Amino acid sequence: MAQEAAEQPPYFNIDPDRALADLEAPTDTAGFAQIAEACARGREDLASRGMNAEGRKELRLFSTWEITKYLIPVATAHFRRVLKQNPNLPQGQSESASGAKWFTLDEVLRLRAHFASEGSKAKEYRPYRPEGLAAKMVAVANFKGGVGKTSTAAHLAMSAALDGYRVLVIDLDSQGSMTSIFGGKVEDEWQTVFPLLARHYGSHLQAMNRGRMDRGEDPVPLDDTLSEALDVKAGDLIQSTHWPNIDLIGAQLNLYWAEFQIPVWRMQGRSWKLWDALTETLEADGVLEDYDLVFIDTPPALGYLTINGLAAADILLVPMGASFLEFDSTGRFFDMLHSTFASIEEGENIAARALGRAGLAFEWDAVRAVVTRFDGSQQAELAALMQAYLGRTLSPHKQDFTALIGQAGEQVNGIYEADYRDFNRETYVRGRMTFDETYAAFKRLLLGIWRREELERDGAGS
Repeated sequence: MAQEAAEQPPYFNIDPDRALADLEAPTDTAGFAQIAEACARGREDLASRGMNAEGRKELRLFSTWEITKYLIPVATAHFRRVLKQNPNLPQGQSESASGAKWFTLDEVLRLRAHFASEGSKAKEYRPYRPEGLAAKMVAVANFKGGVGKTSTAAHLAMSAALDGYRVLVIDLDSQGSMTSIFGGKVEDEWQTVFPLLARHYGSHLQAMNRGRMDRGEDPVPLDDTLSEALDVKAGDLIQSTHWPNIDLIGAQLNLYWAEFQIPVWRMQGRSWKLWDALTETLEADGVLEDYDLVFIDTPPALGYLTINGLAAADILLVPMGASFLEFDSTGRFFDMLHSTFASIEEGENIAARALGRAGLAFEWDAVRAVVTRFDGSQQAELAALMQAYLGRTLSPHKQDFTALIGQAGEQVNGIYEADYRDFNRETYVRGRMTFDETYAAFKRLLLGIWRREELERDGAGS
């Protein structure tokens, strides 16, 4: 009997008086502020890890072994010979006279440029990028939290940067996780995409007012927010990061205000095409000419910010776990995407048909679901079932969960920011392999899209 009592579940025989003794006083509204303040202090403490004396994140150095294995396709001996023959090239630094040489990423990019101009033309020293074609915008979205959305976007951005692409990251999530990963400093909503959306509406309102005045009607006055936003350019919001070829438009909590403000503007100006706001302001400011790839991290909800990110995107990636609930949730997410964008198209095309104009039709170059945090020993059967139903929409590569993810996350770093000397070389190689394969699957998609456009352009010009 004693053994049976000892094996009882923990929710039996809880003493109410002892439970009361453990209970704190009720929480009022001010209590939320205290909890938020405690979280803010903890967040600052965690985010400060890996920062330099100036309080900024600093990207680690890359060894000769790492460069010749992952970044520049040359033999280590040849790499060293080229450096010796070209003393004007970065020579790296070592911790001892006979120690390994270590280089900054900026130095690696300079070395890559040298090999591209002087080395074998048969090798891919620089990634494929057709001249004259616009940067590709990539939205990473799902309205279910915890699926690895921000982690996927961040690691793809880092992978592309290591590959030599010029990358812009846009954080549309007011939680600002992507901004923290890249060490961004955002004081208020005026340093986020918010003023770009406000500017787009302000310009639309100005055009509406010109029509009103032509008809003899009074114009609708622009408030201070819209007037101020008209002077903001995308370049004013872009900040450099500790990665030499990754820039950032960050986010912070006040960005969520846009979810309340946008419907107000839409009510005032029903002809305003809010879904074009982000795309058209970036294009007007020449941002897409300065980068190869733009990664957009969206909020875990299908709100107005997410709609802007999805409408701007050429490629849509939807991270998901290999579980029934996440498969079900992702299906509902795609159903909501269909309903939302079909509704926009229907509303616009009623007016277009009446005016004899071409209709609106959203189109994405590619849409892929990506399995993240995959455990092959437990989820292989369900993942195969998901693949059977989704077909090409589900990327065949599944991003494994590795111990390296957790260890890097504790330091508020991406996998590619982790120094392999903090593990051992074999663990590092295995740990980053799943992220390299994730990027390879994405790059294959990207290059196919660019090549298709290149052939269509050249064929049209012939």
